[in-house]
Amino acid sequence: MLIDSHCHLDFPDFSADLPGVIARAKAAGVGRMLTIATRVAKADTYRAIAEAHPEVWYTVGTHPHGAAEEPDVAPETIAALTDHPRCIGIGEAGLDYHYEDAAPEPVQERVLRAHIEAARATGLPLVIHARDADAHMERVLTDEMGRGRFSAVLHCFSSGARLAEAGVALGLYVSFSGIVTFRRSTALRDIARQVPPDRILVETDAPFLAPEPHRGRTNEPAYTADTARSLAGTLGLEAEAFARLTTANFHRLFAKADLKAGPSA
Repeated sequence: MLIDSHCHLDFPDFSADLPGVIARAKAAGVGRMLTIATRVAKADTYRAIAEAHPEVWYTVGTHPHGAAEEPDVAPETIAALTDHPRCIGIGEAGLDYHYEDAAPEPVQERVLRAHIEAARATGLPLVIHARDADAHMERVLTDEMGRGRFSAVLHCFSSGARLAEAGVALGLYVSFSGIVTFRRSTALRDIARQVPPDRILVETDAPFLAPEPHRGRTNEPAYTADTARSLAGTLGLEAEAFARLTTANFHRLFAKADLKAGPSA
């Protein structure tokens, strides 16, 4: 069984046929999905999806694109919203300097640090978004880890080798999306080979970044299987061995998931 460690099932792309999306995922061997929050204010939405679909877990957090909308959410507020058996992580939160209209860097950093504090307080892992912010992200993570340990994953990894190395050195996991299947992603595949096998996760980031051979379509959790197949080949593993590896890694990081794992695979 595979787990899609990062998707956005609340997005409009899936609203018309979420049961079908989940059924197609299961048919492809993707038995579990983690739907990721982008706004703390929408915590009820994520919870409702997980309560309606036992294959789904959820997180609570503020995406950096929403940092200006939720600049002052207290760590205590985030932590309180995780008190549900199917809420197994915090985020996604992070730094994204790709767009000119992004929230100011100090605001994004403040929001990220609040999420780190919530992760530290709850013991739940933080899902980290990093784009065009490698050096700043490394500084924040190194500083915060010095203040107290927390667990986290660098999701949809597309940064440079240095951030991957720094993350691994700090004890973080690294998750790869459909980007790793793209023809021009040679450098990213090289990074994947350098990440310790017990720190690798696989995801879709659906509805974005559909892997080959689905590129250009709306991504969905079923396509985790295509990314997993490609990444397994990159690492020299059989598909079944890679599925076992990444599922074990997911449950090691998101340990709360074992308490309410949903229906049997």
